[in-house]
Amino acid sequence: QVQLVESGGGLVQAGGSLRLSCAASGRTFRRYAMGWFRQAPGKEREFVAAISWSGGSIYYADSVKGRFTISRDNAKNTVYLQMNSLKHEDTAVYYCAALTVPSGSYQKPDEYDFWGQGTQVTVSS
Repeated sequence: QVQLVESGGGLVQAGGSLRLSCAASGRTFRRYAMGWFRQAPGKEREFVAAISWSGGSIYYADSVKGRFTISRDNAKNTVYLQMNSLKHEDTAVYYCAALTVPSGSYQKPDEYDFWGQGTQVTVSS
């Protein structure tokens, strides 16, 4: 079992930056692949970025490539999402999630076993 707590969300102007953090409990954090997802009002939860347990494999949604960077610090049990050049359409609740048995995709919400409560990101245009 792992508990995930996101932080770092807030209100930012278009073109600005935010850094989200996801702190995980438990000693087995380094065994999990981690992902970030987001959900805007009236829309389905969508994949944003994922990172393998070692950090050696990283994946991004096309909509955030070149603007967002996912990273992890296994010593701190934390995964990060650096978001630059934010756009109004990035407005959503952002969730981090832990994946215990990767099946190769990393992009489907159903693959993930544990979820945080989410943090709101609002980008004003």
